Amino acid sequence: MTHSIGLQSWMTAAPTQAVVAALEAAGGPGCVRYVGGCVRNAVMGLPADDIDLASTLTPDQVTQALAKAGLKSAPTGVEHGTVTAVADGVPFEVTTLRRDVSTDGRRAVVAFTTDWAQDAQRRDFRLNALYADSSGALFDPTGEGEADARAGRIVFVGDPLMRIREDYLRILRFFRFVAWYGKGAPDAAALAACKALKGMLSGRSAERTSKELLKLLAAPDPREAVRLMAAAGVLEAVLPSAKSAARMSALVAIEKDRLIENDAELRLAALLPNDPKAVVAAAERLRLSNAQRDRLAAASVSEPRIASWMSAREVRRAVYRLGVRAFYDRVKLAWAASERPGAAPQWQALLAQAESWTPPPFPVTGEDALAAGVAKGPRVGQVMREVEDWWIDHDFPPERDRALEKLQMVALAIG
Repeated sequence: MTHSIGLQSWMTAAPTQAVVAALEAAGGPGCVRYVGGCVRNAVMGLPADDIDLASTLTPDQVTQALAKAGLKSAPTGVEHGTVTAVADGVPFEVTTLRRDVSTDGRRAVVAFTTDWAQDAQRRDFRLNALYADSSGALFDPTGEGEADARAGRIVFVGDPLMRIREDYLRILRFFRFVAWYGKGAPDAAALAACKALKGMLSGRSAERTSKELLKLLAAPDPREAVRLMAAAGVLEAVLPSAKSAARMSALVAIEKDRLIENDAELRLAALLPNDPKAVVAAAERLRLSNAQRDRLAAASVSEPRIASWMSAREVRRAVYRLGVRAFYDRVKLAWAASERPGAAPQWQALLAQAESWTPPPFPVTGEDALAAGVAKGPRVGQVMREVEDWWIDHDFPPERDRALEKLQMVALAIG
């Protein structure tokens, strides 16, 4: 054990230095330490995503110290001790050391403390209960956090049942951390606790649930974590309409093998059935955004059928009907569900064809239909649909005159 993370680049960056200096000017050296993910990732040799700080200063003292230094702040979670400091546009969450007074599995009532060990005891996993001072010296109050980080062990601080009862969404957080950082067999006590309390996930915050689930699915390879979730009954608890994880696993394998970018939303779609109604219900249950809901629903439709042996003409037709993104999604999901060996080049060819073709604009308009004598109202739409069907069926001829001739024929036929 080195017991030091050294001076990381994010520690010596000017915005970080400004925030730390402001807090230490108010509370003295040692009143603030880096905590959580940035420290864990430094131990694991990974880049830092966010820089979080823990301090013995109260939220009011933090706010005053930042203001005195000319830095902005926002009370983003002040009831739980968190103030967001902003330096040169970079946000830093500064949280006062705290201990839980009471909790109902959703939110905790906390009391502030100056005891670093007490603060560590209320954190979720031992590898997240790591602190480092401005010199890079490492503090490990649980005595196992550094070793866990180096070994890829996801172990709750203290009793896993107690930690989960403090916040039931820590069940999903456990599997997310297994997906991102876990190595080897999962911690048996943690897994048993998640299985025992999975029923308590019902009624939790839908927004937090979907956020945890999508973060989990965004991991480079979430297959083992999802398998463990399914075996423990947790996947069914948060996603009752989820089918076998086989299609999701196959999709991940395709992404890894073909160097396709990880796509958490499409991985979620792969877990769901090919049933737009069921998919929309799942999206609403998770309170996904309208854009996410619509994407998942479009990926779940069954027509037009997508197959690896589609002709170039059929590809163009499908791309026009579905849109490029939905076609991409449908191809990847169909590829993942396919059991035909050796078909990968054909599936890739479909994606390449879609990428190389830009759907042309429909060459006639509603104004053209009116000029052809079609009465205003629903018949305009009927005529336009028939002409568009003809245009698609003839592989998108670019000549406007041909489309106008067809429009006039249809207008006469419909009357």
